[in-house]
Amino acid sequence: MSDSTIWWLLAGLAVTLELFTGTFYLLMLALGLVAAALAAHAGAGMVGQLVAAAAVGSTAVLAWYLVKNRRSAGTSERAQHSMHLDVGEQLHIETWQTDGSAQVKYRGAQWTAVLRPGETPAPGLYRVAELVGNRLLVQRVPAPNDPQHPPDTTVA
Repeated sequence: MSDSTIWWLLAGLAVTLELFTGTFYLLMLALGLVAAALAAHAGAGMVGQLVAAAAVGSTAVLAWYLVKNRRSAGTSERAQHSMHLDVGEQLHIETWQTDGSAQVKYRGAQWTAVLRPGETPAPGLYRVAELVGNRLLVQRVPAPNDPQHPPDTTVA
Protein backbone atom coordinates (compact mmCIF):
# COMPACT_ATOMS: atom_id res chain seq x y z
CA MET A 1 0.00 0.00 0.00
CA SER A 2 1.41 3.40 -0.92
CA ASP A 3 2.15 6.13 1.61
CA SER A 4 -0.52 8.43 0.18
CA THR A 5 -3.19 5.74 0.61
CA ILE A 6 -2.27 5.32 4.28
CA TRP A 7 -2.46 9.09 4.83
CA TRP A 8 -5.88 9.27 3.09
CA LEU A 9 -7.17 6.41 5.26
CA LEU A 10 -5.91 8.12 8.43
CA ALA A 11 -7.57 11.39 7.35
CA GLY A 12 -10.85 9.55 6.77
CA LEU A 13 -10.53 7.89 10.19
CA ALA A 14 -9.97 11.28 11.85
CA VAL A 15 -13.07 12.71 10.15
CA THR A 16 -15.10 9.66 11.20
CA LEU A 17 -13.94 9.98 14.81
CA GLU A 18 -14.85 13.67 14.74
CA LEU A 19 -18.39 12.80 13.68
CA PHE A 20 -18.74 10.52 16.70
CA THR A 21 -17.08 12.78 19.26
CA GLY A 22 -17.95 16.27 18.01
CA THR A 23 -14.43 17.61 18.69
CA PHE A 24 -13.72 20.04 15.90
CA TYR A 25 -9.99 19.75 16.58
CA LEU A 26 -9.95 16.33 14.92
CA LEU A 27 -10.97 18.01 11.67
CA MET A 28 -7.99 20.32 12.01
CA LEU A 29 -5.71 17.32 12.50
CA ALA A 30 -7.33 15.67 9.48
CA LEU A 31 -6.19 18.69 7.45
CA GLY A 32 -2.64 17.84 8.48
CA LEU A 33 -3.13 14.24 7.38
CA VAL A 34 -4.46 15.45 4.02
CA ALA A 35 -1.35 17.65 3.67
CA ALA A 36 0.80 14.58 4.26
CA ALA A 37 -1.15 12.64 1.60
CA LEU A 38 -0.64 15.48 -0.87
CA ALA A 39 3.07 15.57 -0.01
CA ALA A 40 3.24 11.83 -0.71
CA HIS A 41 1.55 12.39 -4.07
CA ALA A 42 4.14 15.08 -4.83
CA GLY A 43 6.92 12.57 -4.19
CA ALA A 44 8.16 13.79 -0.80
CA GLY A 45 9.87 11.27 1.43
CA MET A 46 8.52 10.09 4.77
CA VAL A 47 10.26 12.93 6.63
CA GLY A 48 8.66 15.50 4.31
CA GLN A 49 5.26 13.89 4.76
CA LEU A 50 5.58 13.93 8.55
CA VAL A 51 6.72 17.57 8.52
CA ALA A 52 3.76 18.52 6.29
CA ALA A 53 1.32 16.69 8.58
CA ALA A 54 2.77 18.25 11.73
CA ALA A 55 3.03 21.77 10.31
CA VAL A 56 -0.44 21.95 8.76
CA GLY A 57 -2.21 20.05 11.55
CA SER A 58 -0.68 22.02 14.42
CA THR A 59 -1.17 25.34 12.61
CA ALA A 60 -4.83 24.53 11.98
CA VAL A 61 -5.39 23.50 15.63
CA LEU A 62 -3.69 26.66 16.90
CA ALA A 63 -5.67 28.87 14.49
CA TRP A 64 -8.96 27.27 15.53
CA TYR A 65 -8.06 27.65 19.22
CA LEU A 66 -7.32 31.36 18.76
CA VAL A 67 -10.50 31.96 16.74
CA LYS A 68 -12.62 30.13 19.29
CA ASN A 69 -11.16 32.04 22.25
CA ARG A 70 -11.41 35.42 20.54
CA ARG A 71 -15.06 34.81 19.69
CA SER A 72 -16.05 33.80 23.24
CA ALA A 73 -14.01 36.51 24.99
CA GLY A 74 -16.54 39.27 24.24
CA THR A 75 -19.58 37.94 26.08
CA SER A 76 -20.37 34.99 28.24
CA GLU A 77 -21.90 32.00 26.52
CA ARG A 78 -24.98 32.41 28.72
CA ALA A 79 -25.62 35.87 27.25
CA GLN A 80 -25.16 35.04 23.58
CA HIS A 81 -28.38 35.27 21.60
CA SER A 82 -27.09 32.70 19.14
CA MET A 83 -26.77 30.16 21.96
CA HIS A 84 -30.05 30.93 23.73
CA LEU A 85 -32.98 32.30 21.79
CA ASP A 86 -34.54 33.55 25.03
CA VAL A 87 -31.88 36.26 25.40
CA GLY A 88 -33.42 39.57 24.41
CA GLU A 89 -37.03 38.43 24.84
CA GLN A 90 -39.27 40.65 26.94
CA LEU A 91 -41.65 39.70 29.73
CA HIS A 92 -43.85 41.53 32.20
CA ILE A 93 -43.25 41.01 35.92
CA GLU A 94 -46.05 42.01 38.29
CA THR A 95 -44.59 41.25 41.73
CA TRP A 96 -41.17 40.57 43.18
CA GLN A 97 -40.41 38.41 46.20
CA THR A 98 -38.31 39.68 49.10
CA ASP A 99 -35.27 37.64 47.98
CA GLY A 100 -35.15 39.55 44.68
CA SER A 101 -36.69 36.84 42.52
CA ALA A 102 -40.03 36.60 40.76
CA GLN A 103 -42.14 33.76 39.39
CA VAL A 104 -43.18 34.44 35.80
CA LYS A 105 -45.12 32.56 33.18
CA TYR A 106 -42.90 32.43 30.12
CA ARG A 107 -43.20 30.16 27.06
CA GLY A 108 -46.03 28.24 28.71
CA ALA A 109 -44.09 27.35 31.86
CA GLN A 110 -43.27 28.79 35.28
CA TRP A 111 -39.80 30.35 35.43
CA THR A 112 -37.83 32.03 38.18
CA ALA A 113 -36.55 35.45 37.19
CA VAL A 114 -33.73 37.18 39.04
CA LEU A 115 -32.52 40.74 38.65
CA ARG A 116 -29.19 41.74 37.21
CA PRO A 117 -26.92 43.29 39.86
CA GLY A 118 -27.68 46.95 40.41
CA GLU A 119 -31.34 46.69 39.35
CA THR A 120 -34.18 47.59 41.68
CA PRO A 121 -37.19 45.25 41.81
CA ALA A 122 -40.30 46.99 40.51
CA PRO A 123 -43.30 45.86 38.47
CA GLY A 124 -42.89 46.41 34.76
CA LEU A 125 -41.37 45.23 31.52
CA TYR A 126 -38.07 43.31 31.63
CA ARG A 127 -35.71 41.84 29.05
CA VAL A 128 -33.96 38.47 29.44
CA ALA A 129 -30.23 39.23 29.63
CA GLU A 130 -28.86 35.75 30.36
CA LEU A 131 -29.88 32.25 31.29
CA VAL A 132 -28.28 31.05 34.51
CA GLY A 133 -29.16 27.40 34.90
CA ASN A 134 -32.95 27.35 34.82
CA ARG A 135 -33.32 30.98 35.90
CA LEU A 136 -33.86 34.03 33.75
CA LEU A 137 -31.48 36.89 34.58
CA VAL A 138 -33.49 39.99 33.65
CA GLN A 139 -32.93 43.71 33.36
CA ARG A 140 -35.51 46.43 33.25
CA VAL A 141 -36.61 47.72 29.87
CA PRO A 142 -36.36 51.49 30.14
CA ALA A 143 -39.47 53.52 29.64
CA PRO A 144 -39.09 56.48 27.29
CA ASN A 145 -37.58 59.48 29.13
CA ASP A 146 -36.98 57.47 32.33
CA PRO A 147 -34.02 59.11 34.15
CA GLN A 148 -33.59 56.12 36.50
CA HIS A 149 -33.23 53.65 33.62
CA PRO A 150 -31.50 55.22 30.64
CA PRO A 151 -31.73 53.30 27.36
CA ASP A 152 -29.33 50.37 27.04
CA THR A 153 -26.71 51.14 24.41
CA THR A 154 -24.95 47.77 24.47
CA VAL A 155 -25.25 45.58 21.41
CA ALA A 156 -26.42 42.03 22.13
